[in-house]
Amino acid sequence: MPHPTDVFVGRRVREARVAKGMSQTDLGDRLGVSFQQVQKYEKGTNRVGASRLLQTAQALTVPVEYFFDGVDETHTDDAPSNAKLSRKAIATATKLHQIPDDAMRREIIRLIDVASEIRMAS
Repeated sequence: MPHPTDVFVGRRVREARVAKGMSQTDLGDRLGVSFQQVQKYEKGTNRVGASRLLQTAQALTVPVEYFFDGVDETHTDDAPSNAKLSRKAIATATKLHQIPDDAMRREIIRLIDVASEIRMAS
């Protein structure tokens, strides 16, 4: 059974790959591995070694820290460990990240937080 951190990192690899519009084959070609190996990384079945993770970050033009951003939150009881983001959710997050105005981005995130709290209270 894969370690939760490996699953989390794999999910982040997938999110970054999809956000870039890159196929598993394209990423595999850049890493020198098969698309099946990329699938195993993304599922957390195979761990991504340090040098391969750096290579992946470079191929996807994200900092290495991106793959671990939020990893501590996955170990809480109320965090869904098997949550999978849709392509639409990933694309939306990518667009949000591209907003150059930090204050505007924070306000949009605040609005989303408030809206989700209202829904949860219903």
